[in-house]
Amino acid sequence: KQHRQKSAKDGRLTLKDYFEQSVELITRSDGGPPRWFTPLDCGSRLQDSPLLFYLPGNYKLVLVHLIFDIWCFHIPLSDRTSFTDLVKLVESAVRLEYSRTPNRPIYLVAESFGGCLALAVAARNPHIDLILILANPATSFSRSLLQPETLLPFSTMMPDQFSSSLPYLLSLLTGSPLKMVTTAIGKRFPLEQLFGKLFHDTIAVSSYLSVLSDALTAETLRWKLDMLKSAAAFANSRLHAVKAQTLILASGQDQLLPSREEAERLRQVLPKCEIRVFDDSGHALFLDEDVRLVSILNGASFYRRGRRHDYVLDYLPPSPSEFQKVYQPQRWVEAATDPVMLSTLENGNIVRGLAGIPSQGPVLYVGYHMMLGLELGPLVTRFWKERNILLRGIAHPMMFTKLREGKLPPLSSFDSMRIMGAVPVSAPNFYRLFSSKSHVLLYPGGMREALHRKGEEYKLFWPEQSEFVRMAAKFGATIIPFGSVGEDDISELLLDYNDLMNIPYFKNSIEELTDEAVKLRGGTVGEVSNQDVHLPILVPKVPGRFYYLFGKPIETIGRKEELKSREKADELYRQVKGEVEKCLDYLREKRENDPYRNMFARLTYKATHGFDAEVPTFDFTKSP
Repeated sequence: KQHRQKSAKDGRLTLKDYFEQSVELITRSDGGPPRWFTPLDCGSRLQDSPLLFYLPGNYKLVLVHLIFDIWCFHIPLSDRTSFTDLVKLVESAVRLEYSRTPNRPIYLVAESFGGCLALAVAARNPHIDLILILANPATSFSRSLLQPETLLPFSTMMPDQFSSSLPYLLSLLTGSPLKMVTTAIGKRFPLEQLFGKLFHDTIAVSSYLSVLSDALTAETLRWKLDMLKSAAAFANSRLHAVKAQTLILASGQDQLLPSREEAERLRQVLPKCEIRVFDDSGHALFLDEDVRLVSILNGASFYRRGRRHDYVLDYLPPSPSEFQKVYQPQRWVEAATDPVMLSTLENGNIVRGLAGIPSQGPVLYVGYHMMLGLELGPLVTRFWKERNILLRGIAHPMMFTKLREGKLPPLSSFDSMRIMGAVPVSAPNFYRLFSSKSHVLLYPGGMREALHRKGEEYKLFWPEQSEFVRMAAKFGATIIPFGSVGEDDISELLLDYNDLMNIPYFKNSIEELTDEAVKLRGGTVGEVSNQDVHLPILVPKVPGRFYYLFGKPIETIGRKEELKSREKADELYRQVKGEVEKCLDYLREKRENDPYRNMFARLTYKATHGFDAEVPTFDFTKSP
């Protein structure tokens, strides 16, 4: 029961909760054998949720949202079961579950010593659909300072000093009180709440370390270190047999193991392996309150309930705290550009805000892609905050997969986009999004539009054929054309694609990047088929302002049979394209009359009216 206490905000155990419960778990521990327990109430998990076996390295509970059927493997402190027998115990549970539900994946979430255990089980069962989530796995034990021949002679020669130093050594697992303070400050806790939290967490940590240092005798430590050594050797000798999908979570401040280097090594050895690095975290990664397993799995597209990941059905919308974590690094764009968002009501009147946006889906938003997609952050954020609408953006496949490692950014660079609902472009994904009544964001111009050349600002690069009309009509989706302008008010294009291709160094880099990326629109004619991957060189300006206009909704409900005709579909396609161009022309003309287009004018207004005040803009009356 004690493991079911939740924090009031988001259902997660707090650090204080964990340490208080761990003290009780250690003091009540017997001599064995190892056993399974679940922290979940019966019936509290989601329907068809996959099974998660948690294999802790230091008897820690997994702190995750209830999207799994969770079972934790507990090894009593004084238990002396050999590593090979532990592997067999976990393996028997895995095989039993596989026999019951062979079409569902089984998650092995582990840290430190548990990582060796998970890899050993995966190596012995390559036919089972396992997903390994390994935090700072102890496969690097031979390269750490925790060698029995180093620590144990010291404990024999000076047992009193060794015992008194154990709390300090163990504190390396959880990080320092200073990190707790800086984290709390970053979250803007009130001063009294900050010190109250620090006080209670420190007391809980101290109590835990004191109890653990009393229970962890020199003989027990010898056994654990020998076990770690044999576990690492066993797992490393069988890495070639591991076929499971694997995600390595590495701490940048791990004082016990060289975890970052080990993550890179394992990525090279394991066939289906990705890594995520947490620069400021210590060895006990899951005790870091800023590290949330659900967000990690969602961002890496590692949560699935079937044999393959479904970007629509397996997607988990972000919690408010997860949204804030994604939003904060992008907040400067919104602060610098102070976006003006206008929408069109059914009667044609333009209003400020998103009142013209329908609440019920499916809705398809079709628009113009600014340089580098700079409009995306404020757009997705405003829909979430003002209308509680999650835009599911149709994105380039290179944000989800790479043909090979090279110069392209790591896939982790796009985790925030996946957390906010980005989906790789494909007809099946379109179908699933519309069938689930989603709000879908589409840029037909794609990469060619977002990487346009000099003099091509606000020019549409759409395919000749209608790509989305008949799919939208099949589900009666509402189509909303929109335009966004402002890229030329924050930067100037210094070197575009044509300039870069004339420079040998950049030309070679572009060719290498393009070869690494998944190809799109290979059979399409015209400029939209030019999908060469490159990064244009921009010169920043004093920020102007972003403007968005969402046109009058176009209904397709009841037009399914009509729009089966290619001619009719192309006609509607041209209508949508024309409406997007009208929105762009309207905004470019009207912004000339905005007295607050310049950032300094906006700052002056906010200084006199309050920094939360909405800054006025140009007059808007009728639809363009």
